[in-house]
Amino acid sequence: MAAPTSETTSADVFWADADKHLVRYGGAFTHEIIDHAEGSFVFTEDGRRILDFTSGQMSAILGHSHPEIVDTVRRQAAKLDHLFSGMLSRPVVDLARRLAETLPAPLEKALLLTTGAESNEAALRMAKLVTGKHEIVSFARSWHGMTQAAASATYSAGRRGYGPAAPGNFAIPAPNAYRPDFTDADGRLDWRRQLDFGFEMIDAQSVGSLAACIVEPILSSGGIIEPPAGYFAALQEKCRERGMLLIVDEAQTGLCRTGIWYAFERDGVVPDILTLSKTLGAGLPLAAVLTSAEIEQEAHERGFLFFTTHVADPLPAAVGNTVLDVLTRDHLDERALQLGSLLRHGLERIAHRHEVVGDIRGRGLLAGLELVVDRETKRSSDELGARVTARCLELGLHMNIVQLPGMGGVFRIAPPLTASEEEISLGLSILDEAIGDAVKTL
Repeated sequence: MAAPTSETTSADVFWADADKHLVRYGGAFTHEIIDHAEGSFVFTEDGRRILDFTSGQMSAILGHSHPEIVDTVRRQAAKLDHLFSGMLSRPVVDLARRLAETLPAPLEKALLLTTGAESNEAALRMAKLVTGKHEIVSFARSWHGMTQAAASATYSAGRRGYGPAAPGNFAIPAPNAYRPDFTDADGRLDWRRQLDFGFEMIDAQSVGSLAACIVEPILSSGGIIEPPAGYFAALQEKCRERGMLLIVDEAQTGLCRTGIWYAFERDGVVPDILTLSKTLGAGLPLAAVLTSAEIEQEAHERGFLFFTTHVADPLPAAVGNTVLDVLTRDHLDERALQLGSLLRHGLERIAHRHEVVGDIRGRGLLAGLELVVDRETKRSSDELGARVTARCLELGLHMNIVQLPGMGGVFRIAPPLTASEEEISLGLSILDEAIGDAVKTL
């Protein structure tokens, strides 16, 4: 049989192989064969250029194939890529020290890992060991990963059909100002009363073994929900009253994306344990757990064990050091603030033109846009979200929509911090056109 010669036939074979051999792991695959990527764009095998408004999986904060990242990978892979997990290299110790220098005291001890789920797994394991307790509290629309403890603290999806979660996991309501469940006399979110209610429910269910609360500063998979100023200070006080540790998961918000180095800094709180991933490797698999010397010492004395194949690997650590170099040298925190303002104003103009835009939220270069069928009732529409997503792709823009039932009208917008103003404007223009086109088909 002759080998396929046309691009169409070749693409048909590709998708046939994908259908036959790939395990589907969540939602449908984007029906494009991606050949390469550079900066803010991905390029398909058939020559289409697509603006990436998601930074890959919300991770590539320096864009795709950043030349300094490419150089680091080449150089470090040729010198030292992987070691026995009990051995140390300079890139690992350098990255641990440099991360501590970007953080407020007392966060000075680092554990370098691979993924966000793994870093949250390690953080939860450490919290349980140090406190001697096992119960974990998280937001009802949280996402912390797909491994056991992280998945047990995840409530936005993935709980049905897998058997028992880890015992002692509880959820508190997420403070959503657009869809408030507790309101004051003016109809606005009464987050203090909501938080009090949440912990009254926790106290009623707890067996007296509350170890930690793990939260995202902005709930991304939950629909870009940002708790109001003051919330996290009050949450930390609830934790202190119960002898719990506060774990902040900054997988998507850490390292300048929100316009400051760490999103938790807005609230004047310092978590007991901080987890980083996604943005730390700028698209490569690198994650970290950071905590105080006191907590690390207690964990060590109690025999903390998290000895994995890729803990403290030199290659990703070298990449992390380059990420810090670029973020610092190019003042990308300030850049995210500037571009975030441009993005926000553009989204507000779109909302002014299209009645189906119900809400705009987020901070810096992590923005959310929620589509609704009716602004008064705030009724969402998965169908409308899917149509806008598809039309954006046709027009050359990849948008990330929350792939959860009932939340398909929420877009997560996270361009790279290295994007140009022209690229932000291009994305906004395409989104504007796509919403208009989709509304006409309703």
